[in-house]
Amino acid sequence: MQQGEKILVIGASGMVGVSLVLKLREKYGGENVIASDIREENAALKDTGPYIILDGLDENGVKDIIKKEKISSVYLLAGLMSAGAEKNPTLAWNLNMGALKLLLDLAIEFKFKIFWPSSIAVFGPTTPRDNTPQHTILEPSTIYGVTKYAGELLCQYYFKKYGVDVRSLRYPGLISWKSEPGPGTTEYAVEIFYGALNEKKFTSPLKADSYLPMMYMEDAIRGTLMLMDVPSEQVKNRMSYNFSAISFSPAEIAAEVKKLMPEFEIKYEPDFRQAIADSWPKSIDDSEARADWGWKHEYDLPKMAEDMMNNLKVKLGK
Repeated sequence: MQQGEKILVIGASGMVGVSLVLKLREKYGGENVIASDIREENAALKDTGPYIILDGLDENGVKDIIKKEKISSVYLLAGLMSAGAEKNPTLAWNLNMGALKLLLDLAIEFKFKIFWPSSIAVFGPTTPRDNTPQHTILEPSTIYGVTKYAGELLCQYYFKKYGVDVRSLRYPGLISWKSEPGPGTTEYAVEIFYGALNEKKFTSPLKADSYLPMMYMEDAIRGTLMLMDVPSEQVKNRMSYNFSAISFSPAEIAAEVKKLMPEFEIKYEPDFRQAIADSWPKSIDDSEARADWGWKHEYDLPKMAEDMMNNLKVKLGK
């Protein structure tokens, strides 16, 4: 992206959105990044730049803001996540696919760049679970995964047929202290810190040895901006890049929390999220992202746990 960018973030009050908007405003200036969501503005975004209430499915509303503000890049983060989507598959399909299709169509006319996140949810029980390759079997078992796989194919189609510059990453589980955890399968890795600080205990919805690919939000945002910054010819994958940092189990993150808070206790009561976790990879091979545009993570598990604990203590006044 060049200076003089005008950026629209749709879904700005969610976990990724808050961190992304703050980083974009730091880089491009608050007034050049328009944050939007169907929800009220997240407290962390107050007074940092413009915020509008916008439904990602409102064609006229989205088109008007893109036209009026001469938007050059759109980050589409609005969507229903894994556990929430299972409870309302119709809404998940309509929102996750409808908002993406709308933006892709508008990009043909208005020539803006799009970032759209995919997810490790595109993988399924038939996918190799260890060091999952970039090109592999994609047979997702959740409606969330189905929408992400369909979305990847749609992105590639619009790039090949219409030249739309759309870029995507398969986000692993993301961990952040800046906004509250949502209804996702990997969100336990955020909830555990709230449990530790509020009650000195946590009940895990996954088994002790359930390994999943995870990433600290600082790494995820940095990688996202790296991908959006590189010249178009370096983006050789127009479906979605495998994107990875660390993999750990509930027992391993609990051990790190216990190092920081010796009185912390964990127990395990797997719920419906266990079946979702069991269908996802344990670790991801993201060598193509590292080769094509220089991706490299900075946070390992101990560094991430310490940063989470320190920041949440301040946030929660502990």
